[in-house]
Amino acid sequence: MLLGSGELGKEFVIACKRKGQYVVACDAYAGAPAMQVADECEVFPMLDGDALMAAVEKHKPDIIVPEIEAIRTEKLYDCEKRGIQVVPSAKAVNYTMNRKAIRELAHRELGLKTANYRYAKTFDEFVEAANEIGYPFIVKPLMSSSGHGQSKVDGPDELQKAWDFAAKGARGDIKEVIVEQFIKFDSEITLLTVTQKNGQTLFCRPIGHVQKGGDYRESYQPAAISDEQLKTAQEMAAKVTAALTGAGIWGVEFFLSNTDGVYFSELSPRPHDTGMVTLAGTQNLSEFELHCRAVLGLPIPEITQERNGASAVILSGVESNQPEYGGMADVCAATNTYLRIFGKPVAHVGRRMGVVVCYDKLGTSLDELRGKCKALAAKVTVK
Repeated sequence: MLLGSGELGKEFVIACKRKGQYVVACDAYAGAPAMQVADECEVFPMLDGDALMAAVEKHKPDIIVPEIEAIRTEKLYDCEKRGIQVVPSAKAVNYTMNRKAIRELAHRELGLKTANYRYAKTFDEFVEAANEIGYPFIVKPLMSSSGHGQSKVDGPDELQKAWDFAAKGARGDIKEVIVEQFIKFDSEITLLTVTQKNGQTLFCRPIGHVQKGGDYRESYQPAAISDEQLKTAQEMAAKVTAALTGAGIWGVEFFLSNTDGVYFSELSPRPHDTGMVTLAGTQNLSEFELHCRAVLGLPIPEITQERNGASAVILSGVESNQPEYGGMADVCAATNTYLRIFGKPVAHVGRRMGVVVCYDKLGTSLDELRGKCKALAAKVTVK
């Protein structure tokens, strides 16, 4: 049973179907991407605990796989007690559903290096936190995704706007923000980390990415990183995933500073949006295939880097209840390129509707590949 049925869930369902699994896809709206390839679907608000448990009673799944943060996650402890496997674990899902729990675990309990931070539940607390952290800083709702409600604040005159934006972008019933020191990093990476039921923890090659407003716009693999930085990031990722327990793929994000080293940023206990670059065949197994194997307890003997890859998102510039797409022929005419339209039934301005992924041989210019990929993605229009 998949809780949340977006584009990442769709690719995961495809991987599961190739392993003979029967999948029930759940989301708050009908026709979500993963529902289009699943065996059955259920439509209900993920924060409705009674509706969630009713779906569990109806379908009696062996495995529950959350794909989003805004879920009535305390119910997953009950499911786990009943013998249902929760991916990666009920503890992991509960800790990572809001930024406060995971930051406290990483910084206070595990001693990982993070940016300085404060929390605020009211505007007055927000102003106080801003004065303590100093400008500029980043503000994020404790529960959100895809950059919703996240912004950079450069001065006191931007506080009210940032507070209102964070409140609007928050998901679920947690109305609190984290005020985070702005790290002057040289690059940021996602380190896809795979924990196994009966095997060692494995790491994919680092994925570089570019975000706008906290939301992913492009990614590329393998990202440039020193051996020392990679070792530090892997040690951090291994430590935090072990503490959260369970089997599956984790998207662990880091800031890299040539002067200050490696900072732990965030963690998602599921396939990561920046990892869609692996759909370009950059690895022997995509992040979705890795997640499927880890969830089912199937062996993963190794993860190998096969070629360079880049991804760039396709954003909607319009509102539409029946989106259509232009420019697809231009993308399909390009060599070493894949086009993925997610199939979302409704388009909103700024909503991610698809992705273009490009690949080339190892050792070729990643900058050129990234440029090609972004140019092709820009050709696809939502109408």
